[in-house]
Amino acid sequence: MSKQSKEAFYNIEKISSLGALYNMIIGERSNGKTYSCLKLIVQNYWNNKTEGAIIRRWDVDFKMGRAQTMFEPLIENGEIAKITKGSYTSVVYYSGKWYLSNYDPQLDRQVRMEVPFCHSFALSQQEHDKSTGYPRVATIVFDEFITREAYLPDEFTLFMNTLSTIIRRRDGIVIYMLGNTVNKYCPYFNEMGIKNVANMQQGTIRMMHSRRDPETTVAIEYCGEKKARMIRSPSDKYFGFDNPKLDMITHGAWEIASYPHLPFKYKSTEVQYKYFIIFDVDTLMCEIIRHEKEWITFVHRWTTPIPDDTKSIVFSTSYSSKPNWRRKITKPSDDITKRIAWFFANDKVFYVDNEVGEIVRNYVKWCGGDIGIK
Repeated sequence: MSKQSKEAFYNIEKISSLGALYNMIIGERSNGKTYSCLKLIVQNYWNNKTEGAIIRRWDVDFKMGRAQTMFEPLIENGEIAKITKGSYTSVVYYSGKWYLSNYDPQLDRQVRMEVPFCHSFALSQQEHDKSTGYPRVATIVFDEFITREAYLPDEFTLFMNTLSTIIRRRDGIVIYMLGNTVNKYCPYFNEMGIKNVANMQQGTIRMMHSRRDPETTVAIEYCGEKKARMIRSPSDKYFGFDNPKLDMITHGAWEIASYPHLPFKYKSTEVQYKYFIIFDVDTLMCEIIRHEKEWITFVHRWTTPIPDDTKSIVFSTSYSSKPNWRRKITKPSDDITKRIAWFFANDKVFYVDNEVGEIVRNYVKWCGGDIGIK
């Protein structure tokens, strides 16, 4: 690997130097986030005799040979041999654990160490790991904690329970959470009290302390763009199409889909009904408009308090005793919410911009259903 290509990839040293317990690293795909963390796990094992843990959302991520290939980039670049000073050259995955290994030509197979250097954990199978102890694990990596698809029910609690299984009553454990910029709206941000991640500038790091316990520290890094360092990836030419989603791959920008915008101008007298959606930190007004012979819903931002009346339905993830509040737009329970759902099911919803479209898409994902938003 050339010096220039090395500089193009992410380096974990800066965020690690801050000494936070949790380290969120967010950036474009294939920029070296995972590579850097896996290298750290091997280094800590060989130099400090501590083990690592890799967490993924689904157990399938460790099946069908996928786990075996996780350390392949380090093997191919000679990192395993370099770190172990030639004692080992490869890695094998066996029974949920990774082991340093060497190829034995006489046996025609890899021969592994007796002790693993890293363990695998799937949040979807969290219940199966409770009875096992991991007293030597000191580096935990949660890979791809941000998803554009559905999160597990009460996933943050599953993540905390998994950490509790590993950590027990110990100290000295460092956690890395790696995410691609595929979705600005991630429940981990809200659960951990992290605000305005979407507004961070690339190349910056923020440090925060929990209000409940100041010793609970979180560092958040939005990885710098490779092009900002005057380095162009050889693969960029494969993604040079005029599609905003591809900026996430080539620049590390947040992935945002294209959503339908308002097809006409309308008068206030054409607004037949208004309802609201509250999701995460955003409040949206949705107007049902009758324009000539067309019926549509138009969604835009709302920055003032919602009027305290019972005529406007309010969809929110929070519970409320108010008669006009509902939680899930995908489960209409009365005539008005059924009529609202009709607009989504029939592609009659338009947005002031793509950001608002993303908010609604994520809200519908949270609802656990699909009424026309992909």
